[in-house]
Amino acid sequence: MNSLQILKDGNSEQKKVYQAVQKLQVLEDFTTYHPVVCGTYPIDVYTEESDIDIIMFVEDFQLFSQKLQLHYRHLRTFNVKEKFIRRNQVVKSQFDFKGYKFELFGQNVPTSEQYAYLHMKIENHILKLNPSMKDEIRLLKKAGIKTEPAFCMLLGIAGDPYEELISYGIDQRII
Repeated sequence: MNSLQILKDGNSEQKKVYQAVQKLQVLEDFTTYHPVVCGTYPIDVYTEESDIDIIMFVEDFQLFSQKLQLHYRHLRTFNVKEKFIRRNQVVKSQFDFKGYKFELFGQNVPTSEQYAYLHMKIENHILKLNPSMKDEIRLLKKAGIKTEPAFCMLLGIAGDPYEELISYGIDQRII
């Protein structure tokens, strides 16, 4: 799934997101980390609260954090956090740029195997089969429900939505 191409060819808001990503030059500046734009913008279920998620494959977290500081510390709301998710170390940076909230996410997992990418691929597949779900997902998101839990609610999937959506994708042979 080429999310960048989807944004480039998408609706007017997706095209603005594409332009913001291009203007930021994050894909060029961080090319060695194999960045991929993920999340709600490529699958067209974004709301006013959505951020532009860019995932990356990181092996040296200290170097990655330094590079984030170098490129983005001057931007409004900039921060960098290190934490563990599912026993994997991650570095996450958030900031505002060109009217959008960005979240850059790095972990020592190839981007095509990261949950954000897999979730996006599964959700995109579901929406292609059920285009009318977009409006329902947006309504749930506007009510404060995150994307993966919203999909699981509509699909009747119980349990941890982040894990169960992966299981669903495997069971349905989407991933």
